[in-house]
Amino acid sequence: MTRAASAAFAVALVALVWALLHVAWYSHAQITDYAVYMKYGRHVARLHEVPYRDFKLEYPPAALPTFVIPAWLDGLGYRNVFQALMVACLAVLVLCVLAISGRRAAALAAVAPLALGSVVVSRFDLWPTALAVGAVAALVRRHTVLSGVLLGTAFAAKLWPAALVPLILVWLWRNDGRRALRVWLVAAVTSAAAWFIPFVALAPRGVLHSFHQQFARPLQIESLGASLLVAVHHVFGTQLGVVESFGSQNVGGPGVSAVAAITSVLEVLAIVAVWVVFARGDATVERLLIASAATVTALVAFGKVYSPQFGIWLIAFVPLVRSVSARVLFVVGLVLTQVYFPKRYWNYGKYFYSAESGVVLVRNLVIVALFAVLLVSLRRNDVEPRLERRVERPRFLWGERA
Repeated sequence: MTRAASAAFAVALVALVWALLHVAWYSHAQITDYAVYMKYGRHVARLHEVPYRDFKLEYPPAALPTFVIPAWLDGLGYRNVFQALMVACLAVLVLCVLAISGRRAAALAAVAPLALGSVVVSRFDLWPTALAVGAVAALVRRHTVLSGVLLGTAFAAKLWPAALVPLILVWLWRNDGRRALRVWLVAAVTSAAAWFIPFVALAPRGVLHSFHQQFARPLQIESLGASLLVAVHHVFGTQLGVVESFGSQNVGGPGVSAVAAITSVLEVLAIVAVWVVFARGDATVERLLIASAATVTALVAFGKVYSPQFGIWLIAFVPLVRSVSARVLFVVGLVLTQVYFPKRYWNYGKYFYSAESGVVLVRNLVIVALFAVLLVSLRRNDVEPRLERRVERPRFLWGERA
């Protein structure tokens, strides 16, 4: 199959998957963020207000296009335009996976939204995720400046892609030298600064507030730490309640602060462990992909917040890894998310029903297992002998891989 045919097939598959996400059970009992996005978009498009100065915005500035463009085109229907932007992001994401790892990986990324569920169509996470995986695709193609620009913009859209920076810097240092590393850093910092500096100049407190909203969140009810506390609550009858804050349902009660602190430390240790293991081994494309997937999985698995849309981050990176066990755990984790969200979310989010509590806990443990598999794979340098140790230009960019 030619490159053009592979790309056309990938886009057609994305279109089919997007259509399926609007039928049958996918269209039932949805929990969406359209109202929040629409509010932000209309503040800019209709009221001509300045974000962070005239109204509070919890997201970084590069998220704004996904809120404002649908508001500008509100006559076409806010949801319709927003979803058009998101399906375009999904198509770009899948094409980037295709360019990096071939048709099978791209097919897995394309159909994975069916496993995760309808949350994919109503969250803007496809935007920063497509930018982040695009940065990796540009990197391995030796488009250093483009990679930096994309990663800087991804960070300015939702912060978490910054965790990939140490991996990219090590890869550049080992393969392309100090000059390429400097060029990438300048491009990334300049890109991020272009998004942040105008708003920092106009409303520094408003921008700081958005960072506070991201980092000061309490232990969200679907996170690993919260699901463990809920399990202990079911077994031992401990005091545990639901606290509404930061736009989410969070757990409250004895031990919550300690668990939040412990899981935050685990998150940092897990990410640093990936960086260290990657830096100590060969800087091949294969190891870069495994390390990227492991880093993103660590963010999801051990964070204080695990919203269902975080599975979108995994869709871009786990399919890049050839490990069968990693791919199986990935799919199982997505499916378990759909088992309780959105239809049964409130059974858990308000009342701690035992069945839904068990599903959330098992889902979280599956994602932890996925991280462990990826880290072990990285440490063992589990790459096939045919891959070159010195990376010139990956030959498998459009070819088939298992």
